[in-house]
Order: sequence, then C-alpha cells, then structure tokens
Amino acid sequence: MSVINVKPRSSCQYDCISLGEVMLRFDPGEGRIKNAREFKVWEGGGEYNVSRGLRKCFGANTAIITAFADNDIGRLVEDFIMQGGVDTSLIKWVTYDGIGRTVRNGLNFTERGFGIRGALGISDRGNTACSQLKKGDIDWEYVFGNLGSRWFHTGGIFAALSATTPDVVIEAVKAAKEYNTIVSYDLNYRPSLWSSIGGKERAREVNKEIAKYVDVMIGNEEDFTACLGFEVAGNDESLKELNLDGYKNMINEAVKTYPNFKIVATTLRTVKTATVNDWSAMCWADGQIYKANDYEGLEIYDRVGGGDSFASGLIYGLMAKGDTQEAVEYGAAHGALAMTTPGDTSMASLKEVESVMKGAGARVQR
Repeated sequence: MSVINVKPRSSCQYDCISLGEVMLRFDPGEGRIKNAREFKVWEGGGEYNVSRGLRKCFGANTAIITAFADNDIGRLVEDFIMQGGVDTSLIKWVTYDGIGRTVRNGLNFTERGFGIRGALGISDRGNTACSQLKKGDIDWEYVFGNLGSRWFHTGGIFAALSATTPDVVIEAVKAAKEYNTIVSYDLNYRPSLWSSIGGKERAREVNKEIAKYVDVMIGNEEDFTACLGFEVAGNDESLKELNLDGYKNMINEAVKTYPNFKIVATTLRTVKTATVNDWSAMCWADGQIYKANDYEGLEIYDRVGGGDSFASGLIYGLMAKGDTQEAVEYGAAHGALAMTTPGDTSMASLKEVESVMKGAGARVQR
C-alpha cells in the first residue's frame, strides 16, 4: 500500500502544480538538425511534461508555473500548453525588449536518433524569462494557501537554469510543506546546465538542501551520485544484471540521511540501440522495493519525455490508487507508451496505459 497521505481533491483547486521551464521544441522528424530544411514544433520541459501527462492521460486538474517573454513565441508555447489542458493562469509574463537582449524564450532542437546513432538535444535557453525567476517573484502563499494543490512537482533542470532558480525551488517547497502538499522532485542531472554556475559541487549543494523537503524523490543511480553523493554498488549494463540489492542499499543510505523521503523511484533503461531499449522501473517505499514489469526490446520512436511520463503515471497511481506496486506499474507503462509517439509529451490514454499494464499486445484494433 502507499505511504503517501494526499489531501482530498475537494480541498484544493489543483491536483498537481509543476514549476519549470517550457521550451519550444524543434523536431527535424526522421532527419538531422544540421541538415534540416523544416521542423515540426512542440512544447516540452521536464517538469511541465509531468503535469501535462497527468492532465491529458489521467484527467487530473493541473497547472504550470513558469515565465515567458511576452512575444509571439511565448504565446505560441502558451497555446500548446492550452491544447494540453494545463492551466496557464499562473504563468509570469515578462515584457519583451524586441531582440532578446534582456529576456527571451527557450528553444530546444532535438533529433530522435536511429539504430547506432543516438538521440541528440541542443538547447538554446540562455537568458530566458524562466531562468531569471528569483525568490519573491511567485506568491507561494496564494498558490498553496488560497488556491491549494494536492501535489507539487519540480526538478533539477529548473534548479540548474541560473544562480537564482535554486532559491525559487527552495522557497516553493518550503511553502508547499506548510500546506501539507506532497512534493515530488526529479533530480534530472544535466552537467551542461550546471557547468557555468559551479558544476557538480554546486549541484550537490543545491540538491542536498532541496532534498530536505521532498516526499517523492525520482532519479536514476547517476542522478543520486551526482546530485546527492550516494553510490550504488553493482552492474547496470542490463535490466537482468542490475544489482537490485546494491540499489536498495544506496536508497537505504539516502533515506537515513533524508527520513522525509517516503518514495524513491527510478526508471530502468538499457540502451541496446537508439530505437530498441529494455525498459522498466522500480520504487522504494517503507523499506520495500516494488518493481514494474519488464518491457524488453521496447521499440522507441522518440525517447524524450519517457522519464517524465513515468513520473506522471507514478504520481497518478499514488494519488488515485494508493498502492505503490500499482503506481510503479502505471508509471512504467505510461513511460513506455509515451516513447512510441513523437514529441516530449504523452499521447497515451488511460485506457491504453491500463491495457499495456494487463499485457495487451500490439495487434490492430478495429
């Protein structure tokens, strides 16, 4: 059973609020960024994708807290967010200077990879409106006290955007805890984001402070090592070879340091090729490890957002079902389905997720 005590739906306006940057993603389809003559565009962002998945797939009432430069690019991303059903009323709009010298919106160029050629992401997000958020910019008393949210999700990507965004996260999670809002955090370590603001040392300093306020910590073993300094013993070359005892020992050390952790979750991925992965997930709760079904030889169309879709499925399972094993199964199935379609965000339905959980095959449906 779940060890998470979530506030009743009737007591809050939102089921989940996410804090993070939402970028305009440029997708060259089957081609390469460096040779492209046209791109499709999507919206996406690690923290946002979780609330978007909760809304579109699982029917939760969600919102995003972010910031945009007020120009047509920002309004385009807002339009995508609206299409995803996520509430945009908490977005902070910043006056645009005409050329992006003082403020701009983030762009993310991502190609999918194929076979032996891995996926490639190139972000163009310096000096964005979201990265310039600082302590005091958001009225958290209004967000959590007046509006109310059952769950709050953010992560290490937003925390790494600038020297000021860690303060925003810490301010937010402290306020969330004052109102008994469940806090989840995806470590999502990206060396390129931290390199100019203190590197791994600063990443650990920031994440160790944030971790004190987190109920549900999400991250793979590399994230836990880079961000929190915990090591996992064993071999992770494949799902079958992953030393689950070693991973469990690492988590036990983490929860001794952070007894506030109620759930610790991770995806398990073995990259055979860019288009074929072994996929699963597991989580720790109350001293026990709960592991999802293995999806061996999963064919990947677009891997970006798979981990975020795992997180949204996990959160849905914890909120709606109250069962840890069921929650990790929802997360793994939703993440697997999300990687069969293009874009950062899930196109799956709850019916499809539950069918996959029950072992449904890929036969044509007519």
